[in-house]
Amino acid sequence: MNHLSKVVRVILGLTVVLTLVGALSSCEKYTWTPPTINTADSLHFSTDIQPIFNGICINCHNGNISPDLRDGKSFASLTNMGLITPPGETSGLYLMVTSASHTARTTDIQKQKILVWINQGAKNN
Repeated sequence: MNHLSKVVRVILGLTVVLTLVGALSSCEKYTWTPPTINTADSLHFSTDIQPIFNGICINCHNGNISPDLRDGKSFASLTNMGLITPPGETSGLYLMVTSASHTARTTDIQKQKILVWINQGAKNN
């Protein structure tokens, strides 16, 4: 084997090793933790939940698609349809916002607010 072949093999070998080291070391060392809300804080329908509906949901749920989530109608609509009964994890509203068709529309914080509000008794406050 001539000297040039040995150099090419060494360079090729180093390239493979460095590529593997780079690929393996690029794994994230730290995980991202989504923000959370303090579940001890009281959540209010008018200031915490209705704004979610106003900003996202009423594009579709504006009286044409149930539940009607427009301001002044949403709480009655959710109650009449039985969508806000505790526990929050199995309530219709929480299951709706975490379903495949809706989950991308709401943020993690918004989902948490809905869940905590329902678990706090889903009051119209």
